[in-house]
Amino acid sequence: MRIAIAGASGLLGRATADHLRSTGHQVVTLVRRPPQNLDERLWFPDEGRITAPGLSDVDAVINFCGAGIADERWSQQRKELLRSSRLNPTTTIVAALEPDGRCQRLLNGSAVGFYGNTGETMIDEGSPRGTGFLADLCADWEQAAQAAPVPTVTLRTGQVLTEHGGFLGKQKLAFQLGLGGRIGSGRQFLAWIHIDDYTRLVEHLLTATLTGPVNLTAPKPVTNTTFTNEYARSLNRPALIPLPLPALRLMFGSEMVDEALLSGSRVLPRRALDDGFTFDHPELAQALSALG
Repeated sequence: MRIAIAGASGLLGRATADHLRSTGHQVVTLVRRPPQNLDERLWFPDEGRITAPGLSDVDAVINFCGAGIADERWSQQRKELLRSSRLNPTTTIVAALEPDGRCQRLLNGSAVGFYGNTGETMIDEGSPRGTGFLADLCADWEQAAQAAPVPTVTLRTGQVLTEHGGFLGKQKLAFQLGLGGRIGSGRQFLAWIHIDDYTRLVEHLLTATLTGPVNLTAPKPVTNTTFTNEYARSLNRPALIPLPLPALRLMFGSEMVDEALLSGSRVLPRRALDDGFTFDHPELAQALSALG
């Protein structure tokens, strides 16, 4: 397949592009700087434009665009950027697709933040939308994607585990120094997935008949306490001291801490499992070990 990827410079986009190339697909990346080769295509997502030939010569599009949720404190300006960096690229891609064109598949980013804070309740793709900024953001993002005139999947992604940064990268140094610890009560669930399973599942969804939301998470979510203990064990370090919530709220603001750190969902990848996808890394301890 010939696949266009938006957001290919980010963690997930780069890993997915590398995986797809390794399995024989041709990848075209949408870039915001002058293209350096024929496999790059200039676009202006904030202006709603993709340079010729647009998306007319690809079989599918994958959109990973979006500023990092937990990279900065949620000021009003930052929240507006979190929205525009997702909605503008999505609406630009949707407008470029044609119902009778060559491209007949859109995989668009989303996140398990759609479900909000659901405690110990088992969650799957049929569960309702939650409340809060993240749930609203994901719902609007998915609504924009579902306006596409081609079959569309929204990728409700959990925390992706990789040795190249991301969720683990933000915490690795603290854990290596013996300063890692649970957050709050530690009872909030973490929906996670190994990067290799993530890229394999994205490839699976390119040719599957599934449309609508799909959870990209491992089949065995864990609590924050379990994650903390397993990650510390994988690094042969202790994790004895809980992170101080007053300091976290001072650094990141109460809204971000409450929604992004103290909330969680016990998410299951039911649609992927029902469609026959097999996870290579279903257990957290084994997934962390595989990362080295």
